Amino acid sequence: MPLYETLSDEEWEEKIEFLKKNFCPCRLCPRMCGAERENGGKGVCGAEKRVKVASFNLHYGEEPPVSGERGSGTIFFSGCTMKCVFCQNYPISHLFNGQFYSIEALSGMFLDLQARGAHNINFVSPTPYLFHAVKALRLACKKGLSIPIVYNTSGYERREVIEALERVVDVYMPDLKYHDNSISPRYSGVNNYFEHAYPAIGEMFRQVGELRVDEEGIARRGMILRHLLLPGQVENSRKVLEIFSRSSFKGASLSLMSQYFPAYRAVEMPEINRRVSSEEYEEVKNYALSLGFTDGWFQDV
Repeated sequence: MPLYETLSDEEWEEKIEFLKKNFCPCRLCPRMCGAERENGGKGVCGAEKRVKVASFNLHYGEEPPVSGERGSGTIFFSGCTMKCVFCQNYPISHLFNGQFYSIEALSGMFLDLQARGAHNINFVSPTPYLFHAVKALRLACKKGLSIPIVYNTSGYERREVIEALERVVDVYMPDLKYHDNSISPRYSGVNNYFEHAYPAIGEMFRQVGELRVDEEGIARRGMILRHLLLPGQVENSRKVLEIFSRSSFKGASLSLMSQYFPAYRAVEMPEINRRVSSEEYEEVKNYALSLGFTDGWFQDV
């Protein structure tokens, strides 16, 4: 049973009211830009009053317990709280491609994906639209939605907002990109990434714990921590893994990704205008194994 099925009407209302208050002026992400979204303002992320979705479909490219055989019911929200120069989804995150929908239509997407066999509903970069998403989820729940919610995020979150998602999200899938602020401003446009990501991820793990799967091997609850290795940034990755190994969320499953390629503006930066080498990835992979990270996924280069 998904966690959201345990919420009372009063608890739903409390969560929706909290998210509404943080939606305008907008304080949903650590930027706390204060955009007056109800009055036509746009956040730094690009989000406006209405929810904007780039696509919703069955997705088979997530980690095996998330995609399974039938696919993950993935909602790609338009815009992003970060400004990663290498974003592979930059038409969605930076160029803000997509269409505006009502909350009722968003709710219908969830039910449509469930009817098509999705193992879960996968929110990709949902932070600017949490008020819309949780309200839509409540509507869908009343109409028979009964599959887990996956929260797919860069990790750049306010802990207070994540706290409000307790018993709404079943599976958290955050990134932990950087260990300090030495490179996050250059590559992702934020100078306080780790300061917010670390406690937010700790709160995610407190809520859902270690990854648990059903008899089909499909994730029902828990956390998968992702880390994307960047070219020339082996030391950053080693430090992230070291911090992870000593953290309150060290029981999460690790997904160490090698899929980086120089998308979007990365071609303008010589040091990251290439793929990750097999030697770089093997060094980081071996370091992860030496720290005891055997429960998770590695990718071949």
